[in-house]
Amino acid sequence: MMIAENLCVHRDGKDVLMNVDLTLAPGEILGVLGPNGAGKSTLLGAMSGELKTAKGRVSLDNRALAEWSGRERARRLAVLPQSSTLSFAFNVHEVIAMGRLPHDTGRERDAEIIRASLEAVDSLHLQDRNYLTLSGGERQRVHLARVLAQLAGGEGAQTLLLDEPTSMLDPLHQHTTLQAVREFADRGGAVLVILHDLNLAARYCDHLLLLENGRPYLSGSPQVVLAPEPLKSVFGLDVLVQPHPERGHPLVIAR
Repeated sequence: MMIAENLCVHRDGKDVLMNVDLTLAPGEILGVLGPNGAGKSTLLGAMSGELKTAKGRVSLDNRALAEWSGRERARRLAVLPQSSTLSFAFNVHEVIAMGRLPHDTGRERDAEIIRASLEAVDSLHLQDRNYLTLSGGERQRVHLARVLAQLAGGEGAQTLLLDEPTSMLDPLHQHTTLQAVREFADRGGAVLVILHDLNLAARYCDHLLLLENGRPYLSGSPQVVLAPEPLKSVFGLDVLVQPHPERGHPLVIAR
């Protein structure tokens, strides 16, 4: 379990994230929503330890995140930023294999995990391709496979932090990607995912946190957060919300 308590981040003399409390529980996906500049990526940076916090505490299994060694933490926590840069002409299999560096599971077991991770994001056919020849969406799927491979087979609960993992994907692979994340959670993983698509958030997330100007505006189930009043207040968007005709989760329709 990963817990953030009273997280605050200052940048250039301004408060860019204030008073955020959240819990990432095993088996659940927490979706973070908000307009551009709301503090979503800042929150992920603070949760991952990449950004220094002015106040607050982040803990992983009741230990402060800073107390975990790099190798130990990499077996339990994986982060997919908004953009992942790689300028070397590795093939895709080699890129995914980077995720196995914190482990000592052996070449045969690593190969099984790499294959399963690529299959999960519908990218097995890319495994021999030069990474630099891939499209933006293909690269995004490869990096998701890498972080899935990083956490596979580790001891204890695993936590995955994802910043807009569907931003460059076509509709089919948006669902493929989030289904892989859903299956990771269903196996006992804890997930924080930043999304812009409200209907994807409604379908795949168990809980939602809505940010506005770096502060929590509302948190709760998709039914609570994805309601016309908060969406109008935070996004300035007039919407109609009704139950999905087959799945029952909220379906958000712009007026």
